[in-house]
Amino acid sequence: MKSKENPSKELQEKWHKDPKNWIWGIFYFNKDDNRIFPPKRFKYFGWTVNFANTTSIVVLVALVLTLILISRLLATF
Repeated sequence: MKSKENPSKELQEKWHKDPKNWIWGIFYFNKDDNRIFPPKRFKYFGWTVNFANTTSIVVLVALVLTLILISRLLATF
């Protein structure tokens, strides 16, 4: 499913429960899922990054770099 249409909740749930989409049980990797932050394996723990989605990785790197920049700026004061 590489189209821009949103998958159904049932399909997203199926992807989420499929152990093949979880590397070592903690890293979500599903090329068909276009969500940037899908829920973690145990949903009540928050969200994770879809490592098969390039946009997810770019957002994660940008977030980490922003946090590093902010911490360095605050350390100068």
